[in-house]
Amino acid sequence: MKNYGKLIAILTIWSFLTGCGSTAPINSGTNTAKTTLPENTNGAANSSNTTGPNVSVAAKPFSKTLELHGIKFVVESPNSATGNTVKVMPSGLEVSNDVQSKLVNGEVYDAEIGDLNVDQSPEIYIYTRDNGGNKKAGLIAYSANNKKSLSDINLPADEPKSKELEGFNGGDEFAVVENSFVRRFPIFDGTSADAKKTGKTRQIQYKLKQGEASWQLVVDKVTEF
Repeated sequence: MKNYGKLIAILTIWSFLTGCGSTAPINSGTNTAKTTLPENTNGAANSSNTTGPNVSVAAKPFSKTLELHGIKFVVESPNSATGNTVKVMPSGLEVSNDVQSKLVNGEVYDAEIGDLNVDQSPEIYIYTRDNGGNKKAGLIAYSANNKKSLSDINLPADEPKSKELEGFNGGDEFAVVENSFVRRFPIFDGTSADAKKTGKTRQIQYKLKQGEASWQLVVDKVTEF
């Protein structure tokens, strides 16, 4: 009987130990990571979660140096998401090399130098793009008057009903092409948000003329292709 009692005791202890082993927790690694590591709440490190269709994102700062006929222009813009500005820092002018600063509707995306009227006094053309849905381009420009000081160059405001802008719905680009200033844009079948491109492009060519108060870009030729 004593041996029988010992056998019963041994079997009872063995059953208890094997039962505990079957329920012991196993650290799988992946389960532990999910339950113990906090979610990433760092906005800087997780910037993809902070951008969306309703969030305004600043473009990269713009900086470009251009030189022609001994006159240098340094163009800089922080391209801030709001309250953006552009600075033009000239050097080499005989009378005034004052820094020019203007507010920008949107961002600065490029700048070019030219001498459209071939007077050996260069002009600086700064191209901007607004934050609206049609990404309309804008222009800020200056002329070096006889290499003495800067004065504004004016691009006439758009007349929506004008023949040149028929079918215009944004997406325009500017360029200095030899002795002309060029504006080019795709032609749409309307001006609404769902307007479609027709597959044609219109190019408006301007010449630089001296106005009463400032230099003017005057339409010289309009072509389609």
